[in-house]
Amino acid sequence: MEAALVSKITGRDIPYNNLPEETYAQILEGACLQEVVARILADADARSAQGSLFDDSRTLSRLIGRPTTPMADVVTAALEN
Repeated sequence: MEAALVSKITGRDIPYNNLPEETYAQILEGACLQEVVARILADADARSAQGSLFDDSRTLSRLIGRPTTPMADVVTAALEN
């Protein structure tokens, strides 16, 4: 979803490669991350893909005292700088 959004905003094809958790962990280890760190990151990525980070309670907005910034706005602002 994020790759499609960035592709749309930039007008460039930004590919997304959904790697299996084990493959992603191996790639991270190949990039010199310690095995335990690579496994934690790969697990977190896999769980977030399953929706475990989703929260529509607006808790973050209340904590920071303002509405959260939509991803499209963040990408657009980053490209303007």
